[in-house]
Amino acid sequence: MTTADLKGAENIGDPSTNGTVGHAAGAAPAAARTALDGAASAAAPELEDEALTLPGERAALNRGARRRSFDLAAHPRPTSGIEEWRFTPLRRFAALFEDAPTDDREGDPALDHQVEVPEGARDLSVLAPGEAPRGTALVPEDLPAAIASARTEQATHLVVPRNRALAEPFRVEITGRGAERRGNAHLVLETEESSSATFVLNHTGSAQYAQNVEMIVGDNSQMTVIALQDWDDDAVHIATHHARVGRDAKLKHIVVSLGGSAVRVNAIGEFSAPGGEVENLGLYFSDEDQFLEHRLFVDHAAPHCTSDVAYKGALQGKRARSVWVGDVLIRKEAEGTNTYELNRNLVLTEGARADSVPNLEIETGEIEGAGHAAATGRFDDEQLFYLRARGIPELEARRLVVRGFFAELIQRIDVPEIREHLTASIESELARSMN
Repeated sequence: MTTADLKGAENIGDPSTNGTVGHAAGAAPAAARTALDGAASAAAPELEDEALTLPGERAALNRGARRRSFDLAAHPRPTSGIEEWRFTPLRRFAALFEDAPTDDREGDPALDHQVEVPEGARDLSVLAPGEAPRGTALVPEDLPAAIASARTEQATHLVVPRNRALAEPFRVEITGRGAERRGNAHLVLETEESSSATFVLNHTGSAQYAQNVEMIVGDNSQMTVIALQDWDDDAVHIATHHARVGRDAKLKHIVVSLGGSAVRVNAIGEFSAPGGEVENLGLYFSDEDQFLEHRLFVDHAAPHCTSDVAYKGALQGKRARSVWVGDVLIRKEAEGTNTYELNRNLVLTEGARADSVPNLEIETGEIEGAGHAAATGRFDDEQLFYLRARGIPELEARRLVVRGFFAELIQRIDVPEIREHLTASIESELARSMN
């Protein structure tokens, strides 16, 4: 196991250059267009709160047609009139819309990066802008991602050699040194042909952090990425995770958001060849005044590929807020596709709000299957009655329902220490709201 200190990996770039209990919140799935129309009206109070206006700018009709460029000038500053930002409280993220360098000081980086490289992997390396494979999968599609790319002179590159299966995960510990300090970063994770590995990205402390995570999943390889947002209460974080999945390759991408004042993760998975599989899992718990946004785009651009999306969240406290938007595009050439996306939200207290928008675009009728479901609700009274009728006190019954709500997702995480950490974190959250 090799440990590396990446204090110098964020240098300033050229300033001229991103089950049963699960149905406790159950409701009938809505069609994508209906969900969009309903979400637009539901978003109005947030826009009023932010004192924002709608200039009428519309997104590309096809999600895959969104413009991508490394040029900052190609990306407008986010406004609520742009589809991909219409749910976002822009003022809370405003610092990350500025083209600002990483606030590193002598002997005191804005974010401390510590990397553990498992035995059998290549030594950590760095990639300059334009140095392959950096930029081969992730080309920024919004301003924060473009800034993060331009302001990262050296991207961290973690590679698993061909035909190598690593038992231990890569561990990247990212610790913010102050809520007022800006950080920019670009990570490139790569599994070469017929290899397999797990990457754990753990975010703690406080910062204003713009981050790109580029994932290159080689032919017949397997990659698992676990990103934990376990920030302090005053951190602000925008991340773009972009994967390119090769022939017969498998990607398991897991996002866990528990901490931070405002966190937005945009996860993109693109199939570049037949036979690929993508599994997107997400778990989040929003507290009072906390905003958590998760967006996904699965681009079925090759035939006979499979994708499975499952995100679950709980909310408690006044002004606790979550947003989930899931986009799946099945292109004309993607025959034999099989895809499904699910989002469930459990509202534990008054004053919390969850927005959920599943979108499915299908350009060919020659598919195996495609579907989506999204629902938001409170505790299932029948479940509580069932438990209480068997002598379980109401408080403990409510905790059991929440534990069961998340249990199915937690069991799908292959790293035991992460499962234990999530179980403990959920217990801590429940203790705050149910005592």
